[in-house]
Amino acid sequence: MKLTVYFDLQCQFWVGIIESEENNKLKAARFIFGKEPKEAEILEFINFHMLPLINRVTQTIQTKLKDERRINPKRLIRLAAKELQQHGASTYAQDSVKLELENRKKESKKNSRQDQEEIKERKYELKSQKAKLKHRGK
Repeated sequence: MKLTVYFDLQCQFWVGIIESEENNKLKAARFIFGKEPKEAEILEFINFHMLPLINRVTQTIQTKLKDERRINPKRLIRLAAKELQQHGASTYAQDSVKLELENRKKESKKNSRQDQEEIKERKYELKSQKAKLKHRGK
């Protein structure tokens, strides 16, 4: 599991991207911190909010198989330094977050459409009841 915190220029907030890879499937979630988070806030997020957030994600993306060869310690240090220099999230994580966002958007559209139809039906029923009462002379 990996947490990347960076400043997003598009939304003007500090954003955390959580990436979790299991069985060559990547799950990713996005969390908006708002103003620049302090170490205590990040630690609290990791301890209490990160696991429920990543467990809520339903969309996964298939990743490439990685070689399970032993890595030279010096190369491992270079890879870790390179990882620290990277800003932002991986493209797999971005794709996964985008898919999750699209699914939530579709779900909310469907729910709002149902709510609007229910309101229309309720208004129609009230209107027809009122018309019946008027017809009966009440």
